[in-house]
Amino acid sequence: MRRMTDSRQLIDVALVAWFALTGLGAAYVAYDAFVRTPEMRVMKWGWLLVTLYTGPVGAAVYVLACQEPAPGAHEQFVRPLWKQALGSTIHCLAGDASGIVFAAAVTAALGLPMGLDLVVEYVLGFAFGLFVFQALFMRGMLGGSYARAVRRAFLPEWLSMNAVMAGMTPVMAVLMSRDMRAMEATSLRFWGVMSLASLVGAAVAYPVNAWLVAVGMKHGMGTERVLGAGGHPIAVERGREARLAAAGTTARGAATPETGAVADTRGPRGEMGAMSHEMPRIAPATPATPAPAQPERHSDGPEDPGVPPAMVHGGMGTPERPAATTAQVAAVTILTVLALGAGTLVAALGGDLTMRPGMPAAPASGHAAPGTGMPAMPGMPPTR
Repeated sequence: MRRMTDSRQLIDVALVAWFALTGLGAAYVAYDAFVRTPEMRVMKWGWLLVTLYTGPVGAAVYVLACQEPAPGAHEQFVRPLWKQALGSTIHCLAGDASGIVFAAAVTAALGLPMGLDLVVEYVLGFAFGLFVFQALFMRGMLGGSYARAVRRAFLPEWLSMNAVMAGMTPVMAVLMSRDMRAMEATSLRFWGVMSLASLVGAAVAYPVNAWLVAVGMKHGMGTERVLGAGGHPIAVERGREARLAAAGTTARGAATPETGAVADTRGPRGEMGAMSHEMPRIAPATPATPAPAQPERHSDGPEDPGVPPAMVHGGMGTPERPAATTAQVAAVTILTVLALGAGTLVAALGGDLTMRPGMPAAPASGHAAPGTGMPAMPGMPPTR
Protein backbone atom coordinates (compact mmCIF):
# COMPACT_ATOMS: atom_id res chain seq x y z
CA MET A 1 0.00 0.00 0.00
CA ARG A 2 2.86 2.35 0.85
CA ARG A 3 4.48 1.66 -2.51
CA MET A 4 1.23 2.41 -4.33
CA THR A 5 0.85 5.71 -2.45
CA ASP A 6 4.43 6.70 -3.28
CA SER A 7 3.81 5.90 -6.94
CA ARG A 8 0.72 8.11 -7.02
CA GLN A 9 2.61 10.96 -5.41
CA LEU A 10 5.43 10.58 -7.91
CA ILE A 11 2.97 10.77 -10.81
CA ASP A 12 1.38 13.89 -9.36
CA VAL A 13 4.77 15.57 -8.90
CA ALA A 14 5.73 14.68 -12.48
CA LEU A 15 2.46 16.13 -13.76
CA VAL A 16 2.99 19.39 -11.86
CA ALA A 17 6.48 19.69 -13.35
CA TRP A 18 5.17 18.83 -16.82
CA PHE A 19 2.48 21.49 -16.77
CA ALA A 20 4.84 24.07 -15.31
CA LEU A 21 7.07 23.51 -18.33
CA THR A 22 3.95 23.56 -20.52
CA GLY A 23 3.06 27.02 -19.24
CA LEU A 24 6.56 28.34 -19.89
CA GLY A 25 6.67 26.77 -23.34
CA ALA A 26 3.26 28.12 -24.31
CA ALA A 27 4.22 31.62 -23.18
CA TYR A 28 7.40 31.47 -25.26
CA VAL A 29 5.62 30.14 -28.35
CA ALA A 30 2.87 32.74 -28.04
CA TYR A 31 5.36 35.59 -27.86
CA ASP A 32 7.59 34.33 -30.64
CA ALA A 33 4.78 33.31 -33.00
CA PHE A 34 2.68 36.46 -32.65
CA VAL A 35 5.55 38.95 -32.41
CA ARG A 36 8.54 37.60 -34.34
CA THR A 37 7.63 34.80 -36.76
CA PRO A 38 5.72 35.77 -39.96
CA GLU A 39 3.52 32.65 -39.92
CA MET A 40 -0.14 32.77 -40.97
CA ARG A 41 -2.40 33.77 -38.08
CA VAL A 42 -4.29 30.49 -37.97
CA MET A 43 -0.97 28.68 -37.61
CA LYS A 44 0.11 30.99 -34.79
CA TRP A 45 -2.97 29.89 -32.86
CA GLY A 46 -2.39 26.32 -33.97
CA TRP A 47 1.13 26.22 -32.55
CA LEU A 48 -0.05 27.79 -29.30
CA LEU A 49 -2.90 25.31 -28.84
CA VAL A 50 -0.73 22.32 -29.71
CA THR A 51 1.93 23.48 -27.24
CA LEU A 52 -0.75 23.66 -24.54
CA TYR A 53 -1.77 20.08 -25.42
CA THR A 54 1.69 18.57 -25.90
CA GLY A 55 3.73 20.58 -23.43
CA PRO A 56 7.46 21.20 -23.81
CA VAL A 57 7.55 18.74 -26.71
CA GLY A 58 5.33 21.05 -28.75
CA ALA A 59 7.48 24.07 -27.85
CA ALA A 60 10.66 22.24 -28.88
CA VAL A 61 9.14 21.17 -32.20
CA TYR A 62 8.05 24.78 -32.86
CA VAL A 63 11.63 25.99 -32.39
CA LEU A 64 13.04 23.28 -34.66
CA ALA A 65 10.46 23.48 -37.45
CA CYS A 66 8.79 26.89 -37.50
CA GLN A 67 10.62 29.61 -35.57
CA GLU A 68 12.24 32.05 -37.99
CA PRO A 69 16.01 31.59 -37.55
CA ALA A 70 16.88 35.02 -38.97
CA PRO A 71 14.93 38.00 -40.34
CA GLY A 72 13.55 37.20 -43.78
CA ALA A 73 14.55 33.52 -43.63
CA HIS A 74 11.22 31.92 -42.75
CA GLU A 75 10.20 30.98 -46.31
CA GLN A 76 13.41 29.06 -46.94
CA PHE A 77 13.49 27.60 -43.43
CA VAL A 78 10.04 25.96 -43.65
CA ARG A 79 10.52 24.78 -47.23
CA PRO A 80 11.47 21.10 -46.62
CA LEU A 81 8.62 18.65 -47.00
CA TRP A 82 9.03 17.29 -43.47
CA LYS A 83 8.39 20.77 -42.06
CA GLN A 84 5.48 21.35 -44.42
CA ALA A 85 3.98 18.04 -43.27
CA LEU A 86 4.59 18.98 -39.66
CA GLY A 87 2.77 22.28 -40.16
CA SER A 88 -0.18 20.42 -41.66
CA THR A 89 -0.20 18.02 -38.69
CA ILE A 90 -0.11 20.89 -36.20
CA HIS A 91 -2.99 22.62 -37.95
CA CYS A 92 -5.02 19.41 -37.90
CA LEU A 93 -4.20 18.57 -34.28
CA ALA A 94 -5.02 22.08 -33.07
CA GLY A 95 -8.56 21.77 -34.40
CA ASP A 96 -9.22 18.09 -33.77
CA ALA A 97 -7.70 17.92 -30.29
CA SER A 98 -9.59 21.05 -29.23
CA GLY A 99 -12.87 19.35 -30.12
CA ILE A 100 -11.78 16.10 -28.49
CA VAL A 101 -10.72 17.71 -25.21
CA PHE A 102 -13.94 19.74 -25.04
CA ALA A 103 -16.02 16.63 -25.74
CA ALA A 104 -14.13 14.62 -23.10
CA ALA A 105 -14.79 17.28 -20.48
CA VAL A 106 -18.50 17.50 -21.34
CA THR A 107 -19.10 13.74 -21.47
CA ALA A 108 -17.31 13.31 -18.14
CA ALA A 109 -19.56 15.93 -16.59
CA LEU A 110 -22.60 14.13 -18.01
CA GLY A 111 -21.39 10.77 -16.70
CA LEU A 112 -21.40 9.05 -20.09
CA PRO A 113 -19.68 5.67 -20.47
CA MET A 114 -16.23 5.54 -22.02
CA GLY A 115 -17.43 3.95 -25.27
CA LEU A 116 -19.99 6.68 -25.95
CA ASP A 117 -17.45 9.26 -24.83
CA LEU A 118 -15.07 8.16 -27.58
CA VAL A 119 -17.80 8.40 -30.23
CA VAL A 120 -18.73 11.93 -29.14
CA GLU A 121 -15.06 12.91 -29.09
CA TYR A 122 -14.59 11.67 -32.65
CA VAL A 123 -17.65 13.55 -33.94
CA LEU A 124 -16.85 16.82 -32.15
CA GLY A 125 -13.16 16.62 -32.97
CA PHE A 126 -13.86 16.12 -36.66
CA ALA A 127 -16.57 18.81 -36.69
CA PHE A 128 -14.36 21.41 -34.99
CA GLY A 129 -11.40 20.59 -37.21
CA LEU A 130 -13.43 20.72 -40.43
CA PHE A 131 -15.94 23.51 -39.84
CA VAL A 132 -13.71 25.84 -37.83
CA PHE A 133 -9.98 25.28 -38.29
CA GLN A 134 -10.23 24.22 -41.93
CA ALA A 135 -13.30 25.70 -43.61
CA LEU A 136 -13.68 28.87 -41.52
CA PHE A 137 -10.08 29.90 -40.91
CA MET A 138 -8.77 28.70 -44.30
CA ARG A 139 -11.66 29.62 -46.58
CA GLY A 140 -9.49 32.19 -48.36
CA MET A 141 -7.23 29.35 -49.50
CA LEU A 142 -10.05 26.89 -50.19
CA GLY A 143 -12.12 28.78 -52.72
CA GLY A 144 -13.42 31.83 -50.89
CA SER A 145 -16.89 30.65 -49.89
CA TYR A 146 -17.48 28.71 -46.69
CA ALA A 147 -19.50 25.97 -48.40
CA ARG A 148 -16.80 25.46 -51.02
CA ALA A 149 -14.16 25.33 -48.30
CA VAL A 150 -16.10 22.62 -46.46
CA ARG A 151 -16.34 20.51 -49.61
CA ARG A 152 -12.66 20.90 -50.44
CA ALA A 153 -11.43 20.19 -46.92
CA PHE A 154 -13.76 17.29 -46.04
CA LEU A 155 -11.73 14.33 -47.37
CA PRO A 156 -8.22 15.40 -46.25
CA GLU A 157 -9.54 16.46 -42.85
CA TRP A 158 -11.36 13.14 -42.42
CA LEU A 159 -8.27 11.12 -43.32
CA SER A 160 -6.15 13.14 -40.90
CA MET A 161 -8.78 12.90 -38.16
CA ASN A 162 -8.88 9.12 -38.48
CA ALA A 163 -5.14 9.01 -37.84
CA VAL A 164 -5.31 11.43 -34.89
CA MET A 165 -8.08 9.46 -33.23
CA ALA A 166 -6.32 6.15 -33.97
CA GLY A 167 -3.52 7.35 -31.72
CA MET A 168 -5.56 9.11 -29.05
CA THR A 169 -8.31 6.51 -28.52
CA PRO A 170 -6.26 3.68 -26.97
CA VAL A 171 -4.24 6.06 -24.78
CA MET A 172 -7.37 7.67 -23.32
CA ALA A 173 -9.33 4.45 -22.87
CA VAL A 174 -6.54 2.38 -21.32
CA LEU A 175 -5.19 5.01 -18.93
CA MET A 176 -8.57 6.38 -17.84
CA SER A 177 -9.84 2.85 -17.20
CA ARG A 178 -7.06 2.43 -14.66
CA ASP A 179 -7.53 5.69 -12.82
CA MET A 180 -10.98 7.14 -12.28
CA ARG A 181 -9.56 10.57 -11.53
CA ALA A 182 -8.25 10.74 -15.07
CA MET A 183 -11.85 10.88 -16.30
CA GLU A 184 -12.58 14.10 -14.39
CA ALA A 185 -11.73 17.36 -16.16
CA THR A 186 -10.99 18.93 -12.77
CA SER A 187 -8.14 16.49 -12.17
CA LEU A 188 -4.56 17.10 -13.26
CA ARG A 189 -4.44 13.48 -14.38
CA PHE A 190 -7.18 14.11 -16.93
CA TRP A 191 -4.99 16.74 -18.59
CA GLY A 192 -1.96 14.51 -18.29
CA VAL A 193 -3.75 11.75 -20.19
CA MET A 194 -5.01 14.19 -22.81
CA SER A 195 -1.48 15.55 -23.26
CA LEU A 196 0.00 12.11 -23.80
CA ALA A 197 -2.86 11.15 -26.11
CA SER A 198 -2.29 14.29 -28.19
CA LEU A 199 1.39 13.42 -28.60
CA VAL A 200 0.56 9.90 -29.76
CA GLY A 201 -2.19 11.22 -32.06
CA ALA A 202 0.24 13.67 -33.67
CA ALA A 203 2.81 10.90 -34.24
CA VAL A 204 0.24 8.66 -35.94
CA ALA A 205 -1.18 11.51 -38.04
CA TYR A 206 2.17 12.81 -39.28
CA PRO A 207 2.74 10.24 -42.08
CA VAL A 208 -0.81 10.77 -43.36
CA ASN A 209 -0.33 14.54 -43.42
CA ALA A 210 3.02 14.17 -45.14
CA TRP A 211 1.30 12.31 -47.97
CA LEU A 212 -1.60 14.79 -48.10
CA VAL A 213 0.82 17.72 -48.41
CA ALA A 214 2.98 15.91 -50.97
CA VAL A 215 0.03 15.39 -53.33
CA GLY A 216 -1.42 18.87 -52.75
CA MET A 217 -4.50 17.83 -50.78
CA LYS A 218 -3.43 19.92 -47.76
CA HIS A 219 -1.31 23.01 -47.17
CA GLY A 220 1.86 23.02 -45.18
CA MET A 221 3.24 26.01 -43.32
CA GLY A 222 2.91 29.43 -44.90
CA THR A 223 4.16 32.91 -44.23
CA GLU A 224 2.35 36.23 -44.17
CA ARG A 225 4.96 37.79 -46.47
CA VAL A 226 3.95 35.54 -49.35
CA LEU A 227 0.55 34.06 -48.61
CA GLY A 228 -0.88 37.11 -46.89
CA ALA A 229 -2.74 37.14 -43.58
CA GLY A 230 -5.77 35.44 -45.09
CA GLY A 231 -4.13 33.17 -47.64
CA HIS A 232 -3.31 33.54 -51.28
CA PRO A 233 -5.69 35.34 -53.66
CA ILE A 234 -8.73 33.37 -54.66
CA ALA A 235 -7.94 34.39 -58.23
CA VAL A 236 -5.06 31.93 -58.06
CA GLU A 237 -7.37 29.20 -56.76
CA ARG A 238 -10.21 29.70 -59.23
CA GLY A 239 -8.12 30.30 -62.28
CA ARG A 240 -5.68 27.43 -61.94
CA GLU A 241 -7.50 24.84 -64.01
CA ALA A 242 -8.17 27.37 -66.77
CA ARG A 243 -4.53 28.42 -66.78
CA LEU A 244 -3.29 24.86 -67.00
CA ALA A 245 -5.56 24.19 -69.98
CA ALA A 246 -4.93 27.48 -71.80
CA ALA A 247 -1.23 27.94 -71.25
CA GLY A 248 -0.13 24.34 -71.88
CA THR A 249 2.03 23.85 -68.83
CA THR A 250 5.38 22.15 -69.12
CA ALA A 251 7.70 20.65 -66.57
CA ARG A 252 9.06 24.14 -66.05
CA GLY A 253 5.93 25.83 -64.70
CA ALA A 254 2.39 27.11 -65.21
CA ALA A 255 0.84 30.34 -66.47
CA THR A 256 0.24 33.06 -63.94
CA PRO A 257 -3.26 34.47 -63.48
CA GLU A 258 -2.21 38.04 -64.12
CA THR A 259 -0.14 37.86 -67.30
CA GLY A 260 -0.30 34.37 -68.71
CA ALA A 261 3.45 34.20 -68.22
CA VAL A 262 5.06 30.92 -67.31
CA ALA A 263 6.10 30.78 -63.68
CA ASP A 264 9.01 28.49 -62.85
CA THR A 265 7.77 26.51 -59.86
CA ARG A 266 11.12 24.91 -59.23
CA GLY A 267 13.43 26.32 -56.60
CA PRO A 268 17.23 26.33 -56.43
CA ARG A 269 18.91 23.13 -57.59
CA GLY A 270 15.72 22.23 -59.44
CA GLU A 271 13.83 21.31 -56.28
CA MET A 272 10.07 21.15 -56.28
CA GLY A 273 8.38 24.47 -55.59
CA ALA A 274 5.09 23.01 -54.38
CA MET A 275 6.15 23.29 -50.77
CA SER A 276 8.04 26.53 -51.25
CA HIS A 277 6.81 29.93 -50.19
CA GLU A 278 9.31 32.00 -52.13
CA MET A 279 8.28 34.15 -55.05
CA PRO A 280 8.42 32.33 -58.39
CA ARG A 281 10.64 33.41 -61.23
CA ILE A 282 8.60 34.74 -64.14
CA ALA A 283 9.68 34.15 -67.71
CA PRO A 284 8.23 36.27 -70.53
CA ALA A 285 5.09 34.89 -72.11
CA THR A 286 5.29 33.87 -75.73
CA PRO A 287 3.13 35.94 -78.10
CA ALA A 288 1.50 32.76 -79.43
CA THR A 289 -0.04 31.97 -76.06
CA PRO A 290 -2.96 34.30 -75.31
CA ALA A 291 -3.46 35.34 -71.72
CA PRO A 292 -6.47 33.60 -70.16
CA ALA A 293 -9.44 35.62 -69.02
CA GLN A 294 -9.17 37.21 -65.61
CA PRO A 295 -11.00 35.09 -63.03
CA GLU A 296 -13.55 36.71 -60.79
CA ARG A 297 -11.96 38.15 -57.68
CA HIS A 298 -13.46 37.70 -54.26
CA SER A 299 -10.32 37.59 -52.15
CA ASP A 300 -10.51 38.35 -48.45
CA GLY A 301 -6.84 39.21 -48.29
CA PRO A 302 -4.28 41.18 -50.29
CA GLU A 303 -3.71 40.31 -53.91
CA ASP A 304 -0.39 38.61 -54.55
CA PRO A 305 -0.08 37.53 -58.18
CA GLY A 306 3.38 36.16 -57.46
CA VAL A 307 2.15 33.21 -55.42
CA PRO A 308 3.16 29.99 -57.17
CA PRO A 309 0.21 28.11 -58.71
CA ALA A 310 1.54 25.05 -56.90
CA MET A 311 0.37 26.55 -53.62
CA VAL A 312 -3.29 25.99 -54.36
CA HIS A 313 -5.33 23.42 -52.47
CA GLY A 314 -7.32 20.52 -53.74
CA GLY A 315 -4.94 17.74 -54.68
CA MET A 316 -4.60 18.76 -58.34
CA GLY A 317 -0.84 18.34 -58.14
CA THR A 318 1.96 20.14 -59.97
CA PRO A 319 4.03 19.26 -63.04
CA GLU A 320 6.86 18.12 -60.74
CA ARG A 321 4.62 16.21 -58.33
CA PRO A 322 1.46 14.75 -59.91
CA ALA A 323 -1.78 14.59 -58.00
CA ALA A 324 -2.76 11.40 -56.24
CA THR A 325 -4.65 8.86 -58.28
CA THR A 326 -8.06 7.59 -57.24
CA ALA A 327 -6.51 4.26 -56.30
CA GLN A 328 -3.95 6.00 -54.08
CA VAL A 329 -6.62 8.02 -52.31
CA ALA A 330 -8.63 4.85 -51.77
CA ALA A 331 -5.56 3.07 -50.38
CA VAL A 332 -4.81 5.84 -47.89
CA THR A 333 -8.48 5.94 -46.90
CA ILE A 334 -8.46 2.21 -46.18
CA LEU A 335 -5.24 2.51 -44.17
CA THR A 336 -6.60 5.30 -41.97
CA VAL A 337 -9.84 3.43 -41.36
CA LEU A 338 -7.88 0.30 -40.43
CA ALA A 339 -5.66 2.35 -38.12
CA LEU A 340 -8.74 3.79 -36.44
CA GLY A 341 -10.19 0.29 -36.09
CA ALA A 342 -6.95 -1.00 -34.60
CA GLY A 343 -6.86 1.85 -32.09
CA THR A 344 -10.45 1.14 -31.10
CA LEU A 345 -9.68 -2.57 -30.69
CA VAL A 346 -6.74 -1.81 -28.40
CA ALA A 347 -8.99 0.51 -26.40
CA ALA A 348 -11.62 -2.21 -26.03
CA LEU A 349 -9.11 -4.90 -25.05
CA GLY A 350 -6.94 -2.78 -22.78
CA GLY A 351 -9.60 -0.54 -21.24
CA ASP A 352 -13.16 -0.69 -20.01
CA LEU A 353 -15.51 1.03 -22.47
CA THR A 354 -18.46 0.61 -20.08
CA MET A 355 -16.92 2.74 -17.35
CA ARG A 356 -18.64 5.92 -16.22
CA PRO A 357 -17.11 8.73 -14.15
CA GLY A 358 -17.82 8.02 -10.50
CA MET A 359 -19.30 4.58 -11.27
CA PRO A 360 -16.39 2.16 -11.83
CA ALA A 361 -17.35 -1.10 -13.45
CA ALA A 362 -15.93 -4.43 -12.36
CA PRO A 363 -12.65 -4.86 -14.26
CA ALA A 364 -12.01 -7.77 -16.52
CA SER A 365 -9.48 -10.40 -15.52
CA GLY A 366 -6.04 -8.90 -15.43
CA HIS A 367 -7.30 -5.31 -15.67
CA ALA A 368 -6.45 -2.85 -12.97
CA ALA A 369 -9.21 -2.02 -10.56
CA PRO A 370 -10.35 1.51 -11.49
CA GLY A 371 -8.81 4.17 -9.32
CA THR A 372 -6.20 1.88 -7.76
CA GLY A 373 -3.70 0.97 -10.45
CA MET A 374 -3.70 -2.59 -8.99
CA PRO A 375 -5.06 -5.80 -10.52
CA ALA A 376 -8.41 -6.93 -9.11
CA MET A 377 -8.19 -10.07 -6.97
CA PRO A 378 -10.69 -12.89 -7.59
CA GLY A 379 -13.68 -12.64 -5.31
CA MET A 380 -12.92 -9.06 -4.30
CA PRO A 381 -15.25 -6.18 -5.25
CA PRO A 382 -13.72 -3.36 -7.26
CA THR A 383 -12.22 -0.56 -5.20
CA ARG A 384 -13.72 2.87 -5.53
